[in-house]
Amino acid sequence: MTEISCDCKKKQRTAEDQKNLIHRLNRIEGQIRGIKGMVEDGAYCVDILTQISAVQAALNGFNKVLLSDHIKTCVVDDIKAGKEEVIDELLVTLQKIMK
Repeated sequence: MTEISCDCKKKQRTAEDQKNLIHRLNRIEGQIRGIKGMVEDGAYCVDILTQISAVQAALNGFNKVLLSDHIKTCVVDDIKAGKEEVIDELLVTLQKIMK
């Protein structure tokens, strides 16, 4: 797996929060492997499309959890610290994920 690197901020999560996010991602990864297997096995298109829809819903759920945590922690903390530019960052992020 390729590691993504950037000059980004870091986020400290509780062990429970990290476990929950990883669990969600593992399920999504399993769903993707299942779709790959369906394609390899020549599954019916509608069945594959149905599974893709389930993956998209799972990713949307992951986004909701992560975005909620981000707003409640990172954004609130930055605003309290006088870093109001975090609002512009949040707006840009929302525009990207709401395409």
